[in-house]
Amino acid sequence: MNYQETIQYLYDSAPMFQQVGSSAYKEGLSNTHALDAYLGHPHHQFRTIHVGGTNGKGSCSHTLAAVLQSAGYRVGLYTSPHLIDFRERIKVNGEMIPEQYVIDFVATHRNFFEPLFPSFFELTTALAFRYFADAGVDVAIIEVGLGGRLDCTNIIAPALSIITNISLDHTQFLGKTLAAIAQEKAGIIKPQTPVIIGESHTETRPVFEKTALAQKAPVFFAEDKPIVKQVVREAQTGVLHYDTTLFGEIVGELRGNYQIKNTNTILWAIAQLLEAGFSIPTEAIRKGFSEVCSLTGLMGRWQIIEHHPLTICDTGHNIGGITELVQQLQTLPCERLHIIIGMVNDKDIRGVLSLLPPTATYYFTQASVARALPARELAEIAQSYHLYGKTYNTVAEAYEAALSVAEEKDALFIGGSTFIVADLLKFKEEERRK
Repeated sequence: MNYQETIQYLYDSAPMFQQVGSSAYKEGLSNTHALDAYLGHPHHQFRTIHVGGTNGKGSCSHTLAAVLQSAGYRVGLYTSPHLIDFRERIKVNGEMIPEQYVIDFVATHRNFFEPLFPSFFELTTALAFRYFADAGVDVAIIEVGLGGRLDCTNIIAPALSIITNISLDHTQFLGKTLAAIAQEKAGIIKPQTPVIIGESHTETRPVFEKTALAQKAPVFFAEDKPIVKQVVREAQTGVLHYDTTLFGEIVGELRGNYQIKNTNTILWAIAQLLEAGFSIPTEAIRKGFSEVCSLTGLMGRWQIIEHHPLTICDTGHNIGGITELVQQLQTLPCERLHIIIGMVNDKDIRGVLSLLPPTATYYFTQASVARALPARELAEIAQSYHLYGKTYNTVAEAYEAALSVAEEKDALFIGGSTFIVADLLKFKEEERRK
């Protein structure tokens, strides 16, 4: 099989959550342990940092990877989902896993894993850990896939655990309350291993404190003693300048307002890594923050696609993420706001729509995944929140329709789902190649 055939084989034989949803979810770690033992426990060959939480996992994971890479470490980065290419999930020093490695892994090991019927994420995690070991990484940043306690990344013994925040998401698996979700995510807290909590609530803080106490794990609440003292945003570019207590001024390439909280969490993590003996010069911290996208290939976080008209996409897709995005959208200096939106059918559709500004012009669409909520259904629900617009069968059609009427001083936002952003970026990449 060539690379495309191999990837299609993985999609067909191991259901992918992002495509089909709950039917691809497998609770428990039995398959993970079986794959890990068969592959020689590869995660024992490098240090790890475990990053969980509801929102901000990707930004924190990529920025930490950029910082450690800038400090001279050989860094593995495992994240999900991907936007354009499957290989985005597995990187070493910003370079995606080679196509040939993926082909060879499947060809060599399929006779073992096929009888297990692993999920796509179980198989991908095993692939990532084996690749990181073979690539000789010093440290790997491992992003939790779903939850924490039963997530297949949770076999690692990390040097540091990070839980960014807790919001209502994946409630069908993790629980209906913030406390219940926190309990699942607190499952990544390991014995005598420091854990950074980025944000907490009255419902979640006791959960983290209780779990950390039981595990004898030092717990640090980043919000209690912020390392970020002050933030200034450049008026023209939107770039954020952070004045910090420990590292002086840091310029952040990521421009979303929510990055301010992420930055405080990341800096707490860096401070703890320094305590643990990592060598991270201040200049490496500054370089990692200011060049995170070029160093790691991060996409889809308040990403500016065009400047005239201003066009932005973001992968925020739940109540917590959309709340932050709407607040920032309302500060955009534009004459008219055009919102291209689609969602998947297992999210809090009404909760998200209730947050969106009724003054915007809407272009309702659907992503090219089975979980996508049909555009017409989304538009019908949106009307009850006084959100009006036309429907489009594809993200590309919706985007081009918005561009055809937008004036130079207008702004376009594309989001509502990771997969809407993925379809947009794929379309832009295809246009670029023509």
